[in-house]
Amino acid sequence: MPLEFESISHGTIAFGFFNIETDMLLLNNTFFFATDFCRSISEVAQSGPGGAYESPWETYLIENPWSIGNLGGAIRGVDHRGFIGEVYRLFPFPENPQEFKQKTDGWRNRPVIEETIKKYGRRTTLLFGILPDCKEIRIGEYVFNIRSFHELLRYVWLGGYPRWNNGARPDYVLAMRSAIEQSTNSVFQNLILERDEGSGYV
Repeated sequence: MPLEFESISHGTIAFGFFNIETDMLLLNNTFFFATDFCRSISEVAQSGPGGAYESPWETYLIENPWSIGNLGGAIRGVDHRGFIGEVYRLFPFPENPQEFKQKTDGWRNRPVIEETIKKYGRRTTLLFGILPDCKEIRIGEYVFNIRSFHELLRYVWLGGYPRWNNGARPDYVLAMRSAIEQSTNSVFQNLILERDEGSGYV
């Protein structure tokens, strides 16, 4: 489930997984895959101690809020409008609430998710950037301080809410952690991925 995080540029925003069968993440009305997110973070970690970094991300933008859909209604199976609604028509909320855990093989559904989102949004490129002093991290138009950026990383490491299934993690998430642990880049200084707290966590 997406949770609330604080940004410098837009105040409180939503970020996170929205369906347990896909590794796609949403950042307000921008959508991208966790595999790409983690790969980019790993590249930052391997870029050296300087902190500064810039990379283009291939994402999807849904400009019309009605085209995004109603997550709460989609989860309950009563509103299948928009992109999120169609995703839940394809992959309904589990009948057994105990099975509500983020799947580690959600990346397998990327082809069908990409075909679905093309009906509602457009593919676009945004810049992911870290300023030299690491005071600001930019994901497209969204700007974060280093603390909020660390919370985004922690969310993906934990599997958001309701966490990764059986406590396991996908290889791309493990690779991200390994790269961060070996990194000399100051943007990861004082990052503790295991800490189970932060914006929106319960």
